[in-house]
Amino acid sequence: MKLYYLAFSDRGMELAEKLAGALGGEAARCGEPLDLDGWTAARFNAGAGLIFVGAAGIAVRAIAPYVRDKTRDPAVVAVDEYGHFAVPLLSGHLGGANDLARSIARVCGAVAAVTTATDAGGVFAVDAWARSQNCAVLDPEKIKTISGRLLADGSIRLHSPWPIEGEPPAGVELTDDENCDVRLDVRDTQTDALRLAPRVAVLGVGCKSGIDQAALEEALAGMLERTGLRPEAICAVASIDLKQNEPGLLGFCNAHGWPLLTYSAGALGAVPGEFTSSAFVQTVTGVDNVCERAAVLASGGVLRWKKMAGGGVTMAVALRPCRFTWRWLDG
Repeated sequence: MKLYYLAFSDRGMELAEKLAGALGGEAARCGEPLDLDGWTAARFNAGAGLIFVGAAGIAVRAIAPYVRDKTRDPAVVAVDEYGHFAVPLLSGHLGGANDLARSIARVCGAVAAVTTATDAGGVFAVDAWARSQNCAVLDPEKIKTISGRLLADGSIRLHSPWPIEGEPPAGVELTDDENCDVRLDVRDTQTDALRLAPRVAVLGVGCKSGIDQAALEEALAGMLERTGLRPEAICAVASIDLKQNEPGLLGFCNAHGWPLLTYSAGALGAVPGEFTSSAFVQTVTGVDNVCERAAVLASGGVLRWKKMAGGGVTMAVALRPCRFTWRWLDG
């Protein structure tokens, strides 16, 4: 997460630069060159963390026109220019503002004034846990129910096809039963549970030269329908280096926010395993299969869904190795 700091005085700028030096990011003085609204507007939708080094009220007024919902809002923290208090203002769990406030506190000796009920009560926060384990929350409206039950000294049942290291926190039971309260899965499951999708799926893509983005979107929709894979579980797209400048493929990746990882024919050909071989692909690219081999190489894991072809596009999916722990607090 890229961090941006905005200060309003010499003292505040000194603290902003200290925080940027320790935590990374860019420090700026209000009005040099952007004013408060211009700076906020430029940063709010950038997938970043915003730190206002000054009064919390200034930050609240600045972000108010841009606040949408907890799944999309960035982490926003206000820290006074003396470094006494770091106050998460927005997206404490899913955006990481609570953890960011704690990090700021460690740098400058501030008190992290975290006000979310689960944190204040030392209760397991399922949304913070999802973020720390790199999972997408598919049903954010159900977070309140899960947290409310735990805050009332109740319990929840969590299902995962992967092991989770350590002891479950108080009130949380790890279960093999798919009839549960929270469920980890890369697939689109029909359930009343809060669904979490680990971002571990690598989409391998092969395509003809000059393919347009619409054809890739159509192929993706067909693949998702056939496999039940949730698009939120996809973390990257992989292909051969012959396609690294393919406009349609680049547009497809940019539209979804997925990095494009490309490899030489030699590197793809050296990937061990059994793959769907094509003599035609071999003559064109120098390797017998692109999508499956690229997915496996980029994931470092195993092939989950083999090649699906149509409309000049081939797609396959491999899953990165998963390692989950019960950690949900930063540090």
